[in-house]
Amino acid sequence: MDHRIRMALQSGSIYKMGGPGSEVESDETFIGGKAKNMHAARRAQFKVARETSMTGDANLVNKTAVWGVLDREQRKVRATVVPKVNREALQVAVLNQVEHGSKIYTDEAPVYKSLPKEYTHEFVNHVEKYVDGRVHTNGLENFWSLTKRTLSGTYVAVEPFHLHRYLDEAMFRYNNRGTKENPLNDADRFDLAVRQIVGKRLTYVELTGKTPDARNATPEPF
Repeated sequence: MDHRIRMALQSGSIYKMGGPGSEVESDETFIGGKAKNMHAARRAQFKVARETSMTGDANLVNKTAVWGVLDREQRKVRATVVPKVNREALQVAVLNQVEHGSKIYTDEAPVYKSLPKEYTHEFVNHVEKYVDGRVHTNGLENFWSLTKRTLSGTYVAVEPFHLHRYLDEAMFRYNNRGTKENPLNDADRFDLAVRQIVGKRLTYVELTGKTPDARNATPEPF
């Protein structure tokens, strides 16, 4: 039932984020067990995987890669599980979700180098500093922090197969939070969630991954 509720919270959109002159943050993170809690052999594997990821292609150990984008003007975020953290996968994600003409801010990861010329790409080197004027990814880092605290503090353990559903919940909470510009309350959020149920169905067979190749299938983005 919880997963069916999370499916109702899923907010699909045919529109891309950003636009000419808009500021967009792009970043990736790894969700899973902490290295300090791993067996020594697995921890060593994870260390190698993280070092490999900086070259643009990571074979993750006990971690699931997640990519996200934050539109500063809309103050909304989108996030999805990605199969790999490499240049091809993340640049395809950017092309699919960000309008041409946007200003894209990232960290210094090599996977973001050589973004299409239709974007204005600037990055901040986290070895030196985390903010360089308008160039930073702090908004998206805040979303990652909130999501990870919810996963570890409320749900404790999450199967990678279901992670995209928990991301749907995290995005719904973040994108519909109450602010001065968007003064939503609990009743507004409940009404929105109920209206989004229309046309969505999640069977027990699909949920448990008992359909052919279900566990190996890539979840629908966003």
